[in-house]
Amino acid sequence: MRGITKRFPGVLANDGVDFEAGIGEVHALLGENGAGKSTLSNILTGLYRPDEGQIEIYGEPVQFHSPGDAIDAGIGMVHQHFRLVPPFTVAENIVLGEHEGFLVHPRRIERHVAELGSRYSVAVDPRARVWHLSVGEQQRVEILKALYREARILILDEPTAVLTPQESESLFVTLRAMAAEGRTVIFISHKLHEVKAVADRVTVLRGGRSVATVDAATVTPRELASLMVGRQVELSQRQERATPPADTLALEVSDLRVRGDRGGEALRGVSLDVRHGEILGVAGVAGNGQRELAEAITGIRPPSSGTVRVDGRELRTSDPRSAIAAGIAHVPEDRLGTAVAPSLSIAENTVLKSYRGPAVSRGPMLLWRVIQRHAVELIQRYAVHAPGPGARARDLSGGNLQKLVLGREFSGMPRVVVAASPTRGLDVGAIETVHQYLRQAAWNGVAVLLISEDLDEIVALADRVVVMYEGALTGEFDPEVANVEEIGLAMAGGERA
Repeated sequence: MRGITKRFPGVLANDGVDFEAGIGEVHALLGENGAGKSTLSNILTGLYRPDEGQIEIYGEPVQFHSPGDAIDAGIGMVHQHFRLVPPFTVAENIVLGEHEGFLVHPRRIERHVAELGSRYSVAVDPRARVWHLSVGEQQRVEILKALYREARILILDEPTAVLTPQESESLFVTLRAMAAEGRTVIFISHKLHEVKAVADRVTVLRGGRSVATVDAATVTPRELASLMVGRQVELSQRQERATPPADTLALEVSDLRVRGDRGGEALRGVSLDVRHGEILGVAGVAGNGQRELAEAITGIRPPSSGTVRVDGRELRTSDPRSAIAAGIAHVPEDRLGTAVAPSLSIAENTVLKSYRGPAVSRGPMLLWRVIQRHAVELIQRYAVHAPGPGARARDLSGGNLQKLVLGREFSGMPRVVVAASPTRGLDVGAIETVHQYLRQAAWNGVAVLLISEDLDEIVALADRVVVMYEGALTGEFDPEVANVEEIGLAMAGGERA
């Protein structure tokens, strides 16, 4: 890709970008949210047409007028924001757009999908409806879709966000094998150690421009982070606490059982507790009950049995207002679909949980001047880059949207924070900011329940770690002494040594 330029109204997304990847190469693409990675990838996959520049595939100039043209040229992509049809099954989504005659053989397709899932450690039920799947499971469907079509040039956007370390290593072996077969792999990730582990070369985008292409073997993670954000960045690592967590319990979950969307029990008698000022990490591969746990605690999903207590007081189940009144804040895993109302303004989103309160309303009337002032203060305090409080939530980048959600939840002075995959898909600078917010909340006495598939994040932040597998807690670890591989084995259902 030479001199690629793409303009949108008021935005120069790509500014003369040069990017090349060779046959048999794994090439990493790094950059902050908004740096132009997605736009560049969408141009290469035919979703956008460049305003300027030239694309060559195997030395031949090409012009893509549709994604179908790119697929015909052997290009496949696993998108960060999924291209799936929710009512369809996994298998139906994977073969959508394939034209192999009039006859479809569902069982043959399902067997093939199951075999691919097992082979590449991204298994998911081929007959499951996509709308029943967690965010992590939907990402696996996108990976399987690209593998099913045997792309010669494969673009993967954050493909390991829902994998254990062992599964990630297995995927890396697969990617290297694909490269050895003559395929080209473009690997987009914010996990710098993964880039070092799997890539041959790394191209860094910043502000819509390509600022460097370096050898992965010789560059350090700190150098990569600095290239991405244009300044020195403190990479996530454990920090010494000035004071230990309190002895008093803030959150108590006892024998919680929840039925899943597809029948059976999604939670099987889960019990845990979190002290004031403590970060309890819940590690696990997506689809093992983490979403149901967060939703049951926050009152979104009704449990079939069990109790949730905050400061010793039992909450009414399946009642979000009761959870909010008790001081439970919630940072959902799907920030755009669940955490905010995308079409509403920033100001409106900041009061979604407090608009009934006397601070922003008088009876049925909302105090818009107060709401606007509150939104401006939140934007400034949490460094949300936005045109103003009237901007729509959907127009924010992932990092700024997450800062908006955290600002709203923390402004309510919570006693408990339930944070599910709070940094998924964010760049290294935004991750640094989110981690610091969570640490500061704990240091101020808030109990934090951190649910994440990212083991590096869990180990860097948590005071204790529990592992969830098939709806149950299977082990507890001290992150200061535990082996990451040991925790990863428990995430995959293995026995603790």
